[in-house]
This record gives sequence, structure tokens and C-alpha cells, in this order.
Amino acid sequence: MERRIAAGQGVVWEALTDLGGMERMLSGVTRVEVLTEGGFGVGTRWRETRRMFGKEATEEMWVTACEAPERYVVEAETQGTRYVSEWLLRTDGPSATTVRMTFGAETPGGARGLLAKLLGGLGARAVRKVITKDLDDVASTVEGRNG
Repeated sequence: MERRIAAGQGVVWEALTDLGGMERMLSGVTRVEVLTEGGFGVGTRWRETRRMFGKEATEEMWVTACEAPERYVVEAETQGTRYVSEWLLRTDGPSATTVRMTFGAETPGGARGLLAKLLGGLGARAVRKVITKDLDDVASTVEGRNG
């Protein structure tokens, strides 16, 4: 998914990597617990609680790549499924940034893996909706700061 935001790359980067501000910025996030000290970078870990499908779910996430202010990668693992999210920030002039977020999942083999593949289309639509809402929330927050 991709979204153009009317704000400079540095401002957008700061918003996306401000774990303490995630609850205020992303409407789907109800709680963030930062597990590591220091600035945002490789090795940063946190627990993020989201409301999805009418229920809360908490995932532990960690940064596996970070090239400020252009790119970072976050991973998580739940019940054998590994999730990878990549955020790319491309400057579009002095006061605009295009943010591209990609999300993938590597499912385990066996029955659980088969079920995940059968439900993949439904899951993909749900993930697309969540990512779109997150990007809209980021744009709304950051563009409000610039306004």
C-alpha cells in the first residue's frame, strides 16, 4: 500500500518511529509497551495491542533493518507464522513524502499452514484495510502538524 503525505520526509519519519505516540496517532492501536531503551533502530522491541475483528490482539515486534529516514523493517512471530512489514519513505519535493508499506507472512507447514492459505484472500483484504487506515491516520496526524 502507498500514500502520499503532505509533509517532509523527516517529519513523517519521526511520526512513524515515535512508538510512544502510536496510540494517539493510529486509531487501531490501543496500547504500546516499549521493551527496549534508546532511540528507534535495529533491535528496538515493543508490544503493540490492536483492536481487530472486534477483539484485542497483542504482538511483540522488533526492528530488523533501519536506514533513517528512508526505510525500516519490523518483524513479529505468532504461532509459527512470521510477519514482516517494510516501510519506505520517498521524498516527493520539499514538502511531500510517499510512504509505501508492504506486509508479508510466512506460514508454517501442516494443517495450520493450509488453513492460513485457504483464508489468505480474506486475510489479505483485512490487512489491506488496516494498512490503508494506518496510512490515513499517519497522514492526518502529520499534515495536521504542518498545517
